[in-house]
Amino acid sequence: MLFKTIKKQDFFDVFLPDTQCIGPKKVGTNTNGKPIYQFLPFSSFDEIDLDYDTTEYSAKTYFLPYKETLSSFSFKDNDWTQEIKYRTRPRVIIGLHPCDINGLIKLDKVFEKTLFPNPYYITRRQNTFVVGIDCKEPCDGGFCSSVGANTVTHGFDLFLTDIGDRYFVKIGSDRAFNALQKIKTSEITKKDNEIYLQIRNKFEGSFEKTVHVENLPNLLDIEFESDVWRKWGEKCLSCGACAMVCPTCYCYGVTEHISMDFNKSDKIKQLYSCNLNDFAQVAGGHNFRPEPATRLKYRYYHQHRGFVESFGQPMCVGCNRCGRVCLAGINPTDVISDLQREQKR
Repeated sequence: MLFKTIKKQDFFDVFLPDTQCIGPKKVGTNTNGKPIYQFLPFSSFDEIDLDYDTTEYSAKTYFLPYKETLSSFSFKDNDWTQEIKYRTRPRVIIGLHPCDINGLIKLDKVFEKTLFPNPYYITRRQNTFVVGIDCKEPCDGGFCSSVGANTVTHGFDLFLTDIGDRYFVKIGSDRAFNALQKIKTSEITKKDNEIYLQIRNKFEGSFEKTVHVENLPNLLDIEFESDVWRKWGEKCLSCGACAMVCPTCYCYGVTEHISMDFNKSDKIKQLYSCNLNDFAQVAGGHNFRPEPATRLKYRYYHQHRGFVESFGQPMCVGCNRCGRVCLAGINPTDVISDLQREQKR
């Protein structure tokens, strides 16, 4: 990996005006007057704020859309034809924090580095130039440092750290190196390194939340029948909001949309949540997980037990989006703390 410094204004000249750019835009304020940000397309860097704390939704939706057409069929002249479209237009997503890039790395394991690669995801990933940036401070309730998602060493093209009037830049790909040939860059100095380390150390020391996840897979097995699940399950509204804002949840359903004349059909994939009432319902009406407590439990099992067994790390990146969006006030740190206290009894 190469390291450089770039003047801020010079960096902004790299991508516009002939590239589709997406970044953190302010879309409103919450009830406390705090800005709300979303990753949205922009045409001027004045429209985005790279000093944002977090976005309401992750950038996952640009790689795993909530709804996408996998294939279309048409019947004409006594013959079926199939059409499959992949997204091929290049684009740039600017301003992803380490947790969101780590989320993409985990999705890469599921959809790219697997026995059955997903061409829809892979095409979007390969045609997206990812520019990350370090957080200024931990987001509300964030515990990314506890799950190793507060730093990132790969999965991006460029990664920025604000060191004043310049960016400390990590170059993570050949195409990023080529893109920077358009502008003036400088070699890293000893002073640059000192400033960078000061910023990183200050950030690392500012976390208020610590979640001990080292033995969580074993704990989940031990507490499989724990009353903790019922306690939090009784609060759960089964709305699925947690999965929709999560950077790594990828459960989905597939439906066929057939025209009235039976001459056309679309196979549509839609992201789904394992907390929804009918997630485990099968033909005939039987539901393998009829209770909210059971569905909540298996969501935690997938993130902190099953994914660890498959890939050696938790699926959760500690962004706490699920905790902030939950209408019932279910926070992952509280659930995990309850399980740990239960074991000590």
